[in-house]
Amino acid sequence: MRIGVHASIAGSLANAIAEAHQLGCEAVQIFSRNPRGWASRPLSKQDVNDFIAARERTGIAPVVVHGVYLINLASAEAETRQLSVSAFRDELRRAAALEADYVVIHPGSAKQDSAEQAIARCIAGIKTAARGLQLKGLRILIENTAGQGGQIGRTFEQLAAILNGLDELPVGCCLDTAHLYAAGYDIATPTGFKHTMASISASIGWERIYLIHANDTRIALGGAVDRHWHIGQGNIGCAGFRRLVRHPALKQLPFILETPRHTREDDHKNMTTLRRLTQAP
Repeated sequence: MRIGVHASIAGSLANAIAEAHQLGCEAVQIFSRNPRGWASRPLSKQDVNDFIAARERTGIAPVVVHGVYLINLASAEAETRQLSVSAFRDELRRAAALEADYVVIHPGSAKQDSAEQAIARCIAGIKTAARGLQLKGLRILIENTAGQGGQIGRTFEQLAAILNGLDELPVGCCLDTAHLYAAGYDIATPTGFKHTMASISASIGWERIYLIHANDTRIALGGAVDRHWHIGQGNIGCAGFRRLVRHPALKQLPFILETPRHTREDDHKNMTTLRRLTQAP
C-alpha cells in the first residue's frame, strides 16, 4: 500500500512533492491551480519541468490532481455547466502536462432535477471536456459523494452508471471513506463492512477502483454531510479502517489522506495511524 496526503502547492507545484517527501509519503494529491475560482494561471514550462523532476527524484507515485471545487458537470444551469466543462478540460490538460496518474472529479449536483438527468449531463460534460485531448496515460476518477445538496454519486449504482456511460475513456472510481459513511454505507461494523464490499463488487466492480480517500468522519451514518476527521477518531474508527486497509481488493491501492490539518504533525499522525493498522496486531 502506498500512503500519501493532499499537499499544498503554495510557492510552486514542485513544493508539494517536496512537502510530501518530507512527510514520508509514497503518493500525493494536489490541486494544480487555485481550487476556489474559475480562472487559472497557465502552467509554465519551468513549472512542469520542476514538478516532473521532483517526482522522478523522490519516486512518489501515484500523483493525483483533484479538480477544483466549483466544477459541477451535472448542473442544470447552462452557464454553470459551460464553465464547469471548460474548467475540467483545463484540469485534464494541466494534469496530462504534469504527467499525473489520475485526476479526481466530483460528479456534481442534480438539485431540482432527477439523478438520471444529472448523470446524463455529467457523462456528456466529461466527454466534451476530454474530446480531442491527448491524456498521456492520465485516468479520470469519479469520486463518490456524501449526497448533500442533491449530489449524484452517492450510491454505487449511480457511480456505475456514470462509468458505464464513459466506457470509451480511461475512467475509474475514487472511493472516499467519509463520504461512504455519510451516504449510508456502514463500513464501521463487521456486518456493514461485509455488505458494503459485496455491493461494490456487484455494482462498480473491483477492477474499476483505483484510489481511496482515507478520511474518518464525525457525521452520523447516512447524515449526507461531507465532513472529514482524523483516522480512528470518528465514527468509522480504527476497527473500520483496519478492515479497509487489510481487505484483499483494497490493500494494494494507494490511500490518500484528506484529514484536517493545522500543522504537518497532523498529517504525520494520521499516516502513522493508518500504517499501524496495516500491520498485524
